[in-house]
Amino acid sequence: MSVFRRADSKDGLYSYDFQLQGRRFSGSTGCTSKREAKQVETVKRAEAKAILDVEKAFSDPNMTVAIAASRYWEEVGQHHENWKNTEWSMAWLVSHFGSETLLQAIDDEKVTTMVAKRRGEFVPSQRKPGRKYKTPEVRKRVSAATVNRTVTQPLREIILRANSLWGTRTAKVDWSRHLLAEPKERVREASSGEEAAIMAELARGYEVAVEFAFINGCRRMEILGLEWSRVDFFGRQFTVIGKGNKSRVIPMTQRTFEILWAQQNYHGEKVFTYIAARTVRTGKRRLIKGNPYPLTEAGLKTAMRRAVPKAGVKNFHFHDTRHTAATRVLRKSNLKVVQQLLGHEDIKTTTKYAHAMMDDVLNAMEAANPKNAEEAYIRVSKPVRS
Repeated sequence: MSVFRRADSKDGLYSYDFQLQGRRFSGSTGCTSKREAKQVETVKRAEAKAILDVEKAFSDPNMTVAIAASRYWEEVGQHHENWKNTEWSMAWLVSHFGSETLLQAIDDEKVTTMVAKRRGEFVPSQRKPGRKYKTPEVRKRVSAATVNRTVTQPLREIILRANSLWGTRTAKVDWSRHLLAEPKERVREASSGEEAAIMAELARGYEVAVEFAFINGCRRMEILGLEWSRVDFFGRQFTVIGKGNKSRVIPMTQRTFEILWAQQNYHGEKVFTYIAARTVRTGKRRLIKGNPYPLTEAGLKTAMRRAVPKAGVKNFHFHDTRHTAATRVLRKSNLKVVQQLLGHEDIKTTTKYAHAMMDDVLNAMEAANPKNAEEAYIRVSKPVRS
């Protein structure tokens, strides 16, 4: 009998105990009525079957795209710092290829078609639906970097993992042919005047997060993800979780210590917060005017997008705060120090900041020369009298 009262039961609750595909499932139904207990047992049987079906699908060498995306999400994707982006990528891949398409059917031709489709898509509109705007919106297509990060690289990670760890049949794909060439990352350093102007245009909460970025060179998601459990005031250091879920420890400067100390008591878990400007009760959002809430990626993006032009600063994005911090630190140290600060595994990635060292060499050479280049040219170009 799969529903019964245990002999030693003191609360009169029924238990269930059944086997399915050689696996035993048992537990309390939480019910004192046998009829209700049987209903619970029916639900537990359905849940058990669903679990076994998923396990079977996860171990099937002929795995579908939907199952592969689901397993990748369970094992890796949900643990990413920017998990929402990974979740979007998984949904896009399943929608594009079809949930029942076998992973082994994805070859070079299909990957080429996928890349072409993604390249043709537009960057999501920043305008609010229903609002009237004076000028027409200029839509831009997604960049090569976005194509690589949102579909090509996630698909590559799924297929490589499926082949090497899951024992799944996959086709051979030459990924070097599908990753699009990306423009070399520019290094934009803000002047002290530009930094001050941007800071002056940011609201409470946003300004300290941006100042923190200017000092420490942290990525946006590292700042948003910083929690009090990883802030050590006694040791004067904090730990951020960066790309690939890798952590790095950064020592606190005096100003960083002051910034972090002042953020206490706003939120029990997250370090950086903002003050709600109005009360909002729409869908899952519940904000009360005047209360602090953790900064969001969308909120920080919007704040910077509005503050930079208001400050009169040109061609500056949030990630440039990282470039600014790195360049400033390099001028006072060396590439190994900057590599440690930014968390680069390969120092070759850090060498893009070497221009700062060249500028210092030039300035030092100019300072060492008693006369400027123009005077020197005039001196050497004068004809010598005999």
